[in-house]
Amino acid sequence: MRDSLRFYLGDELREIRDVDPTLTVLDWLRLSERRLGTKEGCAEGDCGACTVVVGRLTEDSQGGKSVRYEAVNACIRFLATLDGCQLLTVEHLKGPDGALHPVQRALVEHHGSQCGFCTPGFVMSLFALYLNEDRPDERRIDDALAGNLCRCTGYAPIVQAARAMHDLGDRTADRFNDRAATAARLKALADEEILSVGSGDRRFLAPATSAQLAELLLGHPDATIVAGSTDVGLWVTKFQRVLSIVLYTGRVTELRRVADTGDALEIGAGATYSEAAPAIAALYPDFGELIRRIGAEQVRNMGTIGGNIANGSPIGDTPPALIAAGAALRLRRGDATRTLPLEEFFLAYGKQDRRPDEFVEAVILPKPAPGARFRAYKIAKRFDQDISAVCGAFRLSLDESGNVAGIRIAFGGMAGVPKRAAGAEAALIGQPWSEASVHAAMAALKADFTPLSDWRASAGYRAEVAANLLLRFHVETTDPATETRLVGDRRLAHA
Repeated sequence: MRDSLRFYLGDELREIRDVDPTLTVLDWLRLSERRLGTKEGCAEGDCGACTVVVGRLTEDSQGGKSVRYEAVNACIRFLATLDGCQLLTVEHLKGPDGALHPVQRALVEHHGSQCGFCTPGFVMSLFALYLNEDRPDERRIDDALAGNLCRCTGYAPIVQAARAMHDLGDRTADRFNDRAATAARLKALADEEILSVGSGDRRFLAPATSAQLAELLLGHPDATIVAGSTDVGLWVTKFQRVLSIVLYTGRVTELRRVADTGDALEIGAGATYSEAAPAIAALYPDFGELIRRIGAEQVRNMGTIGGNIANGSPIGDTPPALIAAGAALRLRRGDATRTLPLEEFFLAYGKQDRRPDEFVEAVILPKPAPGARFRAYKIAKRFDQDISAVCGAFRLSLDESGNVAGIRIAFGGMAGVPKRAAGAEAALIGQPWSEASVHAAMAALKADFTPLSDWRASAGYRAEVAANLLLRFHVETTDPATETRLVGDRRLAHA
């Protein structure tokens, strides 16, 4: 067991032993390091003023190790999660001779800063984009900046700077893009020791293997399991909760793997949205689009598929799509595992079929059957970075006569748990896939859910939206003109 946190701050190796388990990266930077460029705006991962870039080791397609650079929110990320990583802040970008980085120069030349409070966060989001992608298009720029809020400059000059930053430097020669050298340094820090830092009864435990995680959870069934901390981080920053034992899954390589098993995709519970999205989108384009609208890029780089499920929120975005696709969940307790259909995991509001010493190990997402149609829809007040009022997902199979051979309909935001619409499904099975049949199912849908009213939507609105989404699904799967449809203001093509 190792009692020191080790990471690189730029090119400086830091080794820290006395670490509060829930000390955030932001507070450490500002209060301990006095690196004041990283700002606190919202303290909940929404505004992007605290954006930093983290480089971490990942497995490449050949099974080797490479470095992945990601923009993340420092305000909700715990410092100890940086073990084995490299942390870059806005202060690192200025060259040894004081010269501005190409990203900074582009913002200056295109007047991309006014009051300046949000600017360091924009710089770091663009810096991650600069390192990772060569001349991204405007849609990609918009995605990368969706998690950075600006109240005075306006986004047009910032987007112009993003287009111009590659003209002002060579990203392949950037001093922070020597990934082989960085990978070598980070590999030297990697080990299979359990990291244990903190003091007294308050500890941060970070196992390196699934077996270690299972053993630790047997000994600490009351521990708070943390993957991306996009939810738990708010418990600390907003609700001032004091967590005694934090059990971090981010060092467990097995939990981050996304593997094709032939007839299914096995998604490790620790795989982030960003890591899992490409493989999911290749099978289910609408699901990929749904993931793109979860939080912002900083959140998707931290939040995990397994965490979204284990959280048990009735408005989590991934469970309805996974349930509609027929996904199963693998749970582990010690050396024993069990698998159950995902919809059976959610029992009631705040209650799941999981023992205190059991954890979500993987999600098994079956590949779509030939001819199956799948759609997922997110209804929210904003297109980007908003919580769903209603999230609906549908999978349909027709027989040779055009009758419904199989259908799965799942909704989030309509009940205390993500749930299938059993009555609506029963009304459609064996019936022609026609408007009349769908209207009958829309009537049956009223008995499937008793939605609540809250500040996001009224019960009546939710019920009407859910029924209309079923009708929309019918229109999109019967009218060839809608096989390429608008998603908000963007076009998504379906195969």
